Amino acid sequence: MPPSGRQAETVGAAVQAASRGRFAERFRSNPDPQVQAALEGGRHGWAPRHAWKRGLRAAFVPWAGHVFWPYAYSDIFEYTFWPYGYDGGYWAYAYDDFVDTVFWGADSPYSAYARLGPTGRQESDGVIGGSRPRESAGMSQQALRQLCEAPEKGITAWPIASIEEAVRPTSEQRALLDELKDAAAMAAAAFKESCGDQYAMTPPGRLRAMTNRISATLEAVRIVRPALEKFYGALSDEQQARFNALGPDIGGRSQPQPQQEANAQPDTCGEPKPSLTNLPIERIETVIRPAGKQKEALDRLREATEKAVQTLQAACPVDVPLTPVGRLEAMEKRLEAMVQSAKLVQPALDDFYATLASEQKARFNTLGRFAGR
Repeated sequence: MPPSGRQAETVGAAVQAASRGRFAERFRSNPDPQVQAALEGGRHGWAPRHAWKRGLRAAFVPWAGHVFWPYAYSDIFEYTFWPYGYDGGYWAYAYDDFVDTVFWGADSPYSAYARLGPTGRQESDGVIGGSRPRESAGMSQQALRQLCEAPEKGITAWPIASIEEAVRPTSEQRALLDELKDAAAMAAAAFKESCGDQYAMTPPGRLRAMTNRISATLEAVRIVRPALEKFYGALSDEQQARFNALGPDIGGRSQPQPQQEANAQPDTCGEPKPSLTNLPIERIETVIRPAGKQKEALDRLREATEKAVQTLQAACPVDVPLTPVGRLEAMEKRLEAMVQSAKLVQPALDDFYATLASEQKARFNTLGRFAGR
């Protein structure tokens, strides 16, 4: 039932607060048919290849139980080769989810009111005032284990065949392509090991799980990047041009370069992000009611979170590189920023959590459930 009266006002305020000043704010109400198609893929939780087979662009798939960012491996490398298969706000959404998950888990105001618009009315498309949906937290333990075992079917099945068909490598180049394939397999193995079998129930635990996952993804990028650079550098200008043009056949695609994202990222990343820091801290104060040393520790957590968001802002690219090598380098910088941000927040989060009583910890662990109070 839709809320009414005072409850509707409270819900509407929470929705609006959760939507303002986010990395992906610019993309919330994007009428572009390709973006809306990407949201449709996100509603079904489709990994990129599954969306592409249906003629849809890929949408970001966020937190899934203890497997934070379940398709991180495929997302990083498929974006490297096929960036325009993703909606324009893909990485902006990733930054939002990274910060949200620390405090809210799967219950952030960005998802808790997923079917409520700013006025408190039910939305027919399941998104907040036009923003993208989030994946349901209700995945079974068996499904999560399967994600750990194979984040996507054919995890090492890079677009090697497509690359080979496009560039038609010489025998020397083919040997380098084989090295790239081997590096991809090594990277996939490193990423797979980061998948834990425990669901993180506390904010400090969620942050550690996320950090492990992102660190493993960063390691995978660093394993693959030298091999990719070596292979790409051995190609002729004509071969490189064909390599750059690789991409899935997405319905309605009108341009072969992610220019929408290139145009939107600078302003989106450079503007203040108050909802990423103020909203959770204010909610903690309301729900937990810290006092004395707890309040001092919370102030330090606020400062650390602000610095972390600034670090993410600094990692946003001015434009989207047009070559696979350039895009992979950009991905490495973004992942480095996410790891650095996590390391900024973790000590302050641990210290604050340690000051809480048992009841306060229980409330903090499920902070999102109190978002409308």
